[in-house]
Amino acid sequence: MPELYCAVPTASSTFDRVAAEYDSTIPLHVTRHYLRKRVEFARGVWPAGGHLMDLGCGTGSLSGALTEAGFRVTGIDRSLGMLGHAHARNLQTACASADALPWADDTFDGAISVAVMHHLATPSVVSDSISEMVRVIKPGGRAVVWDHNPMNPYWPFFMWRLPQDDGTERLIGRRELRRCAARAGARVFREAALGWVPDFVPPPLLSAAAAIERALERLPVTGLLAAHNVFVLEKPER
Repeated sequence: MPELYCAVPTASSTFDRVAAEYDSTIPLHVTRHYLRKRVEFARGVWPAGGHLMDLGCGTGSLSGALTEAGFRVTGIDRSLGMLGHAHARNLQTACASADALPWADDTFDGAISVAVMHHLATPSVVSDSISEMVRVIKPGGRAVVWDHNPMNPYWPFFMWRLPQDDGTERLIGRRELRRCAARAGARVFREAALGWVPDFVPPPLLSAAAAIERALERLPVTGLLAAHNVFVLEKPER
């Protein structure tokens, strides 16, 4: 089993306390839908076999799915409780702060963060974390920031039911993400608004909900209200 490495001092956190129940907060069929969606997106960003950093990997669901898709993945999180579950999946993991990554410049082929940025305390920490994502990828590499869209009206109703959300979260809009990209010295290669399948859709209706989701994502107005903002940032070649 890979070494569980910790680069920062840690204290018990909300994520440590909810780690055991975290994967059950969203129905399994909906979780699998979004994992497939994110892996498919990743295949369009990076070639299989590349070394990716999964920032805020939690229990390792996405890291595991990306590994199965042919990527080499290092999952990074601040919560040792969450990382314990990722480590149990035989994933390569490290404990580190998003805004101070303990890797040299140009280490990874790519980086991804999913539903991480809205948990960070301040705009400066968000900006520093995105800058760190860009710093540690190779020139010409791409970083994906996939986070909650504040324009989606369902998030307030959904988040209050999640054990990891305590009301301190701050949803981040596209304008701020563009500023963060510019500060990081990255080019915004692609912007997308993705995700319309809600957690309450029953399993028999998932296929229909996914088809409706694809249609809504293609429409310019409704697309802006989708669940997630997805930014692909490209690091300039030297």
